[in-house]
Amino acid sequence: MPPELKNLVLATLLFGSTAHALENAETITTRTHRLTEVRNEIYLAQSTAPVFNSNSLVIVNDRDVIVVDSHVTPSKAVDLIESVKAVTPKPITTLINSHHHWDHAHGNQVFKDIQIIGHEFTYTKLAGAPLIELAYQNGLKGNAATISRVEQAIKDAGSDEDRKQFETYLELFKEHVHDFDEIAPIPPNITLSDRMTLYRGDREIQILFLGRAHTGGDVVIYFPDDKLVYTGDMAFAGPSYMGDGYVDEWPDTLENLKQLEFDIFVPGHGDPITDLNRLDLAQAYYRDLWVKTVAKHAEGISATEAAQTIDMTNHTDIPIQKTGVDLTAVQRIYQRLEQPD
Repeated sequence: MPPELKNLVLATLLFGSTAHALENAETITTRTHRLTEVRNEIYLAQSTAPVFNSNSLVIVNDRDVIVVDSHVTPSKAVDLIESVKAVTPKPITTLINSHHHWDHAHGNQVFKDIQIIGHEFTYTKLAGAPLIELAYQNGLKGNAATISRVEQAIKDAGSDEDRKQFETYLELFKEHVHDFDEIAPIPPNITLSDRMTLYRGDREIQILFLGRAHTGGDVVIYFPDDKLVYTGDMAFAGPSYMGDGYVDEWPDTLENLKQLEFDIFVPGHGDPITDLNRLDLAQAYYRDLWVKTVAKHAEGISATEAAQTIDMTNHTDIPIQKTGVDLTAVQRIYQRLEQPD
């Protein structure tokens, strides 16, 4: 893959470079997925297709399998289910949604005949009008932008070999975009407000709402005996997408997370993370961004100008290397200031 195409693909991924892959972990690769055992038959499932998608967690128990997060489209969810068969013949009986965003929950319809567990907020969002949600609309815009960039790269290709690789990727990506036509979102059929505990043989699985953060209904999946937690998009190696988040409450939610006993967490994108100091860095970033954005708002500066001029380069350990922040984050903070909920 030519470097410029690789950059197009990598641009869709979140903080993969700061995550920490497991050494000597058992990995099973299927036609569509890489499944890595994180702890005790708990597998991180990552799509190998070079398109934006979420992580999933595959929990192999004594008699069944629980999956966390259903991927970006029904087609990708079908691929996930097929890949689980490479790990175990046991049936999938339960799906858990870490939150409602499209890249994690728009494969739900493929799991409609089993129990789907999620937060009450996740139910409300997925039972409402999820296809007009900001995050999903941004995803559609991102798809269109990627197609445009690759088409331009084909025109600008310096060799026949590069052109063929761009054309191959364009065909693959257009097929991925076509899969979005199949999406018919469905909500969880079992909900929780604060916590739920599942028991599978000797395994205890805690589903915990620790506060608002990336969305109003993030849950983490905690395995106390394995000192492992799946955080979805609530915790990365750095800041997450904030377009409909609660930046002012996020640091406290992460503080609640830190009260759990764990030494590794699996984020909603990228590899497992063992450097728990990354949580401190994210907290500091959110607090600082909130303060700086509130100041811009108080001065009457537009969200667009604020997004261009807010300087977060003091967060060198994340690292932030240039002035400016995501406009949707600033717009969301302005919304929280003007219409608190």
